[in-house]
Amino acid sequence: MNNIKSKLSDKVVHLEASAIREIFKLLGKPGIISFAGGAPAPEMFPTDRLAEIARNVIRDQGSVALQYGVTEGYAPLVEWVKTRLLSQGIGNPETDGYITVSGGQQGIDLAAHSLINPGDGVVCEQPGFIGGLNTFRSYNAELVGVPVQDDGMDMDELKNILKAKKIKLIYTIPTFQNPTGITMSLEKRKRLLELASRYDLMILEDNPYQDLRFAGEPVATLKSMDTEGRVVYCGSFTKILAPGVRVGFVCAPNELLEKMIICKQTSDVHTNVVGQMLVYEYVTQNSIDEHIANLCALYGKRCRKMLECIENYFPKEVTFTRPQGGLFIFCTMPEKYDSKEIMQMALQKNVAFVPGATTMVDDKKKCSSFRLNYSNMSSEKIEIGIKLLGSVLYSAMNG
Repeated sequence: MNNIKSKLSDKVVHLEASAIREIFKLLGKPGIISFAGGAPAPEMFPTDRLAEIARNVIRDQGSVALQYGVTEGYAPLVEWVKTRLLSQGIGNPETDGYITVSGGQQGIDLAAHSLINPGDGVVCEQPGFIGGLNTFRSYNAELVGVPVQDDGMDMDELKNILKAKKIKLIYTIPTFQNPTGITMSLEKRKRLLELASRYDLMILEDNPYQDLRFAGEPVATLKSMDTEGRVVYCGSFTKILAPGVRVGFVCAPNELLEKMIICKQTSDVHTNVVGQMLVYEYVTQNSIDEHIANLCALYGKRCRKMLECIENYFPKEVTFTRPQGGLFIFCTMPEKYDSKEIMQMALQKNVAFVPGATTMVDDKKKCSSFRLNYSNMSSEKIEIGIKLLGSVLYSAMNG
């Protein structure tokens, strides 16, 4: 028998399937209540409108929609994205460029592909986004975790790390962070830019949840404050329109963006043209801001419901974040408990969540935290699921 494992590249031999994807395989169980994914509410997909647009696009513009596209993206959509981002102060038209990509995840990958050599140090938030962590692992980066505090990344710890280690890139989700839901304060954002300048680093700002604010006041993006061309900005239509269309976008310094485009050419040639045209026709024929406002109203309602249920049904020893937007709440039990073990118990009660170990730089260590998603379940199911999960936590924590 051919020993395939011995022939695998060094880039992938150490990679393991995302625990989140593995959890998804269990979700076919009848009656399961899943707080595990990061999926938007499917009832909010503008299905009728997109169906109409798709029919018109294929019928009237099929020669464009079904043909090869340019790597940089469908030009009308790229221009729309550029105009919208510039109106938010994101990017410099003289020094930055804009492209569409196959979801925000590809933006992370193209930045890593273009910047990271094996062994390069990459600072990541801890806990952090599993998709980003695995991307950097696939390029054999040295991951260095910085704790996330109530107002974002611990800047004192980051400074100590930058003094002690050779770091090339800082990866952050500063707004409604995945998995904690925490937003980095303006003061910390300014300090992060100062540290990047002092130590000559690049910053990858992953911002897919930016528009999903249902409480509090907006905070300026890192890219809008970037005066030195240090920030690569990734955004997406995934969370505000529909994840299945796989359309995201990147704003980055032109010199770097040129290399990212070449990397994209070797990956998928171009982003799905039909998907890009669907997005463009929707955002130009409808009020995307009205659609986003409706999303925020629903997610705010569901978040408040989940927080209320956590307060009512979880043991008081369990602490949790209180997000002002996004999709996630992060819960932490006392250190002696392992959320992977709790997850197995919860699955027996037909409830699923993401154990915290998957969000850590060292994902083999025991972790007492777990991530809950509130966007994809009705208020009724949120109450049922959190009550069941609370019973599991009480059972585990009472021996």
